[in-house]
Amino acid sequence: MLPASTRLLRLLSLLQSRRDWSSADLAERLGVAPRTVRRDVERLRGLGYPVQSTPGVAGGYRLGAGARLPPLLLDDEEAVAVAVGLRTAANGTVTGIEETSLRALAKLEQVLPARLRDRVNTLQTHTVRINRDGPTVDAEVLTHIAAACRDREQLRFDYTGHRGEPATRRAEPHSLVSKGNRWYLVGWDADRRDWRTYRADRIRLRTPNGPRFAPREPPAPDVAAWLDNRLIHEMWPMRARFLVHAPAERLAGQTSGTVEPVGDDRCVLTLRGDDLHLMAVVVAFLDVDFEVLDPPELKERLRALGRRLLL
Repeated sequence: MLPASTRLLRLLSLLQSRRDWSSADLAERLGVAPRTVRRDVERLRGLGYPVQSTPGVAGGYRLGAGARLPPLLLDDEEAVAVAVGLRTAANGTVTGIEETSLRALAKLEQVLPARLRDRVNTLQTHTVRINRDGPTVDAEVLTHIAAACRDREQLRFDYTGHRGEPATRRAEPHSLVSKGNRWYLVGWDADRRDWRTYRADRIRLRTPNGPRFAPREPPAPDVAAWLDNRLIHEMWPMRARFLVHAPAERLAGQTSGTVEPVGDDRCVLTLRGDDLHLMAVVVAFLDVDFEVLDPPELKERLRALGRRLLL
């Protein structure tokens, strides 16, 4: 069994990590009996932490909002990550948190041990950031979405599609994914009955949130990779496949397409885009022998391109 002081810190850390805990789950995580959990909760309350009891057959606890923020329990790696994140946020893609991030960073660096402060300064000194133009998203929107993901509460929001069409959505939020200079919400669309992605900068939240929901299996084990693949398909609706009579290594660095080896001297090249003519030009300039696998109409585009080049 953990020492009492260590166990209290561990209990506080668990209560901070998610909204609701059953007494049985906490007892299992701490390796103690439920009655010990009850005593430790009372000790936290005596120290001023607003630990609330939750109703239900099993009963449980949650860390409520209080007049003062409880201290965060961060290990060395978490402290470095938070400090670097706050510095980056000052010129990031989330609007309205630049000054707040600097204030929070000043407080954090006051209590950082010297060894960690040196790590943060070294990392920041030797990091070069390229500023990116593009849409930004309000910090309050992100925190509201993240809280709904954590608490498993349905979101209701107005959404602007990529063609500018307005719509009202109801979604069970799963996670927020940052890609490049944009944020995306991955969630189960309650009306379309399917997993969907939403650009966070196009979301206008409605309040209050919808009902609580039971968690679903995500669309893939790696949600970020699933989002990446989905965005490629949405942005580039046309696909062309070629059997290239050259080893896959020959095409390395020459195309943004997907290359799959087929033996030692052949490979399949897959290109995506929104213009068959442009894809015909791309494959023609690779200077390799190839056959069109699909779509069939691409063959005529290549013949027309060849006739034009011979003029």
